[in-house]
Formats: sequence, C-alpha cells, structure tokens
Amino acid sequence: MPNDDTRLSALLAELSALDTEASTTERGDLDLLDTVELVRRMNLEDARVAESVAERAAEIAAAVDGITERFRRGGRLVYIGAGTAGRIGVLDASECPPTFGTDPSMVVGLIAGGETAIRAAVENAEDDDRAAASSLRELGLTVRDTVVGISASGRTPYVVGGLEFARSVGALTVAIASNTGSAIGAASDIAIEVVTGPEFISGSTRLKSGTAQKLVVNMLTTLSMIKLGKTYRGVMVDLLATNEKLHARSLRTVSELAGVGIDEASTALAAANGSVKLALLLLATGATPKDAAAALADAHGILREAIAALA
Repeated sequence: MPNDDTRLSALLAELSALDTEASTTERGDLDLLDTVELVRRMNLEDARVAESVAERAAEIAAAVDGITERFRRGGRLVYIGAGTAGRIGVLDASECPPTFGTDPSMVVGLIAGGETAIRAAVENAEDDDRAAASSLRELGLTVRDTVVGISASGRTPYVVGGLEFARSVGALTVAIASNTGSAIGAASDIAIEVVTGPEFISGSTRLKSGTAQKLVVNMLTTLSMIKLGKTYRGVMVDLLATNEKLHARSLRTVSELAGVGIDEASTALAAANGSVKLALLLLATGATPKDAAAALADAHGILREAIAALA
C-alpha cells in the first residue's frame, strides 16, 4: 500500500495536469490593478464561459432528452456533488417545485457532507467514495432515474463513486466537469466536459467552473420541463402560487396569455383551483373544469395538445 508521501505526490501530479488548477503569468499583477480594471478583466474571463458551454451543445441535448424520457416514466433527476458543485445541484433542485410545480422528489440534490455542507465546508467529505452510493441506495435509485455528477476537476471521489453505483443499477448517468478526459466522464453515459480554462484566481473553481455548471444545470431542468409541457408560449404555466408575488404572476400570466381582464383571469383560476395551466385551458375552450382536467391528463400535461383535443 502506498504511503502518505507517495499518495500526496500522485495527487499533486494529478492536479497539476488540470486546466482548472493552472496559473497564468498574466494575472500576476492583479493586486496592483485599480478596481475598474479588475472588473473588466474578470468580466472578460466570465464572457468566455458561455462559449465553452455552447461547444457542448450535442452532449447537453442528449442529456436533456434522456432526462425527459425518464421523467415521463416517473423517474427522477438526482444531482451529486461536493462543495460549490454540490451547492449548485441543490440550488437547481430546490428551484424546480416553485418554478415548474414539480413534486420535491422529482429533482433532488445530494451534497457531500449532507445539509451542513450547503452552508459550511465539511472536511474530507468529498473524498468519501461510498457516501453518494449510500445516499442513492437510500433513495431507492432505479433504471428510470438519472444521476448527474458535478465536479470541476472531474475527479471527486464522492461523485465518481455515486456515478459508478448509479450505472450499476441501470440509471442514466451524466457528468458535468471542467476538464477533458475526466474520471466522472469515464464513469458516465454522457460526459459534458466544459473546458473553461484557468480560473481568474488560480484553483478557485467557484468562479468560471461554477458559472459553467450553473448554466448547464439550468439547461438540463429548464429544457426538460419545456418538453414535459411545463411552459406555454415561453411562459411558466405550472408554477405554484406559494406567495403574493407568485399569485400576482399567476393572474398576470392567465390574463396575458388568454387575452382577458384580471377579473376574468381570477374567476378562471378559482375554477381551476389555482392551476394556471387549467385556467388557460378553460378560457381557451370553454370546457368544464372536469372535462378540461381530463383532456389535460390525456395530453400528459401539454397544454397545446389539450387545447387541440378540446377544440
């Protein structure tokens, strides 16, 4: 068994080969620059992220289609990650219920170290290659589910172990990394390796790598939800009115999309038990709430198809 010095040397060699850990001489003067120049330089670095994401369009599209197909079979999307990567997965998962009206169990975020790690670092949590597998086992992971592993370096043991377990049960596996030839990419069916290059502050992967991760997870959930009929004419129609702002948005959405006044929109929402999608279907077809709900169910929640069926 290799000793600690040998393992450390191997790790240093591995990290030195990663773009995300690289340093550049052009940033050696950052502490000497005025604030406006610092803003300009950091913004120039950030501007390159979207271009790097665009280069992985084919892989992202494949992941969206795979996730959507499994959602339609009652499957779930589970993010796994450590540190910043884990927090980004948790954030995206937590935003799906209020945005798309999904059950909280439909998109799940797991982070190394558990909920404590959302707000504070948990020492050595990312090095536990069995922890994610244990959590996925507790979730009852099946072939209908998708597991998306997020790791800037692409080598995080917590993520690698989770993806290997997910693959063993037949779940779709997707990797989001910031280095090519990543270990998590090798452990996945679909590797989304967005190369963002050296960070503005060397090794600080909460920066460009984190931005790239956020852009990709935005696409995975948003585009799959569009395909599931969670939007209509580019507007959220499955949102949950859990506060005054969202209630007002529901009224405005129904009013604008149906071309009716606020009072009529309010009446339709009341008849639809607060469902924006059902209210729009009532106003578009004049159907009864019962018939409209049945048509929407037959159309698998896709409003356009339900309108066409009732019309």
